[in-house]
Amino acid sequence: LKVIAIDEQLRVVYEDNVHFDKDLPEFKTQGGVYIHSDRLTVTSPVLMWVKALDMILEKMKSSGFKFSQVRALSGAGQQHGSVYWRKGSIQILKNASSELPLHQSLKACFSVSNSPIWMDSSTASQCSALEKAVGGAQRLASITGSRAYERFTGNQIAKIYSQNPEVYLQTERISLVSSFAAFLFLGAYAPIDYSDGSGMNLLQIWEKVWSVSCLDACAPGLEEKLGCPVPSHSVLGPISPYYSQRYGFSPDCKIVAFTGDNPASLAGMRLQEGDIAISLGTSDTLFLWIQEPTPALEGHILCNPVDSQTYMALLCFKNGSLMRERIRDDCASGSWDEFSEALSSTVAGNNGNLGFYFDVMEITPEAVGIHRFNRDNQTVSDFPKEVEIRALIEGQFMAKRIHAEKLG
Repeated sequence: LKVIAIDEQLRVVYEDNVHFDKDLPEFKTQGGVYIHSDRLTVTSPVLMWVKALDMILEKMKSSGFKFSQVRALSGAGQQHGSVYWRKGSIQILKNASSELPLHQSLKACFSVSNSPIWMDSSTASQCSALEKAVGGAQRLASITGSRAYERFTGNQIAKIYSQNPEVYLQTERISLVSSFAAFLFLGAYAPIDYSDGSGMNLLQIWEKVWSVSCLDACAPGLEEKLGCPVPSHSVLGPISPYYSQRYGFSPDCKIVAFTGDNPASLAGMRLQEGDIAISLGTSDTLFLWIQEPTPALEGHILCNPVDSQTYMALLCFKNGSLMRERIRDDCASGSWDEFSEALSSTVAGNNGNLGFYFDVMEITPEAVGIHRFNRDNQTVSDFPKEVEIRALIEGQFMAKRIHAEKLG
């Protein structure tokens, strides 16, 4: 959990973080998560998130941070994770005593104590049921911006409903991680924003309303549990009195809708129409500001957090930096300098030699293995080292371009 405070000139005046595994060892997470025995189910304990918030605010308080000067706050949460509030929770949150850290007051508020998150891939049957219910994968993508994905919230809700209908019935409200965090500051139910809401397989991205056919395919009475979605830049209301009493926030401090981490990156990078940003991480992510999207079976179209009339396209490639590091180790004795030299020594286009490199099952497209082709389009078993390096980089970037063009 990270916090950053900026002044009106956008200068950073405070920064800190809480590391789930290290700072909250009592939850026994690895990388902030629990990977279950089936290796498909991945969750995070909700109370760990609340306790991390308590902890980071206490750290700020003891460092002398002036909460009274904060005019507004907002945030971003990991996309696709969901939080399930038990009936009656809203009263507990509203009446939380400022004498106690929040996690103590909220102990009994969650009908699901471990939240499903973006790494979860245990909902294959729910995904196929959803696609079938609306008339196929492309039809679902045309409505919600994406075909059915296992980590997407609608499918996670459908799994909870089918496996534990009584838990679902005890649930008064379902939040995304982002709107859940906004809730905590607002002391009231916070709506889901359009942008993060478009990562659920439930929102009609064109009309910005929940799709009745998608809701019905997932669970009964779902619309009431989700509330009405709002633009990502909406002011939700003033901060809860709890924070004024406990930390000295001004009662006029405004809470602005929280959004997902990917939409927040688009906003934070200040992308404008026609811009593309590429994040070269463990997974490579491509996001772009887009006027007239064409949702496809690969990639995602989300509502743009900065401008509700436009869209953002998001493509995720699992074989990112880990793949590049492996080829660096195999072909450049583990040195980026040597890797770069090899890249410079070859010509653009690689004399027609082309490679596709997937150590793990790729998301876009669904493929695995190393596939090399020479200029005559024949499969070959290996390339010289410098040709291999060029083929890897060019192959990865051409794939990004082709799939981005498909999304419009």
